[in-house]
Amino acid sequence: MAIKVTIDADLCASSAVCEAICPEVFEVDEYAQVKEGVDFDEYEEQIREAADSCPTQAIIVEEE
Repeated sequence: MAIKVTIDADLCASSAVCEAICPEVFEVDEYAQVKEGVDFDEYEEQIREAADSCPTQAIIVEEE
């Protein structure tokens, strides 16, 4: 089952925890962003770890 990953910019505190855990998927500028063209299934474990580690719970992981 595929996953969808989004960032709630209103919640993001730009802590860069997600980028530290999974730089293949996340990058932080003003706030965290999901990189384009990434196979989320390949990095699902790291994405879920980043979401769990986000201090503001700004990372949203949904099943598609």
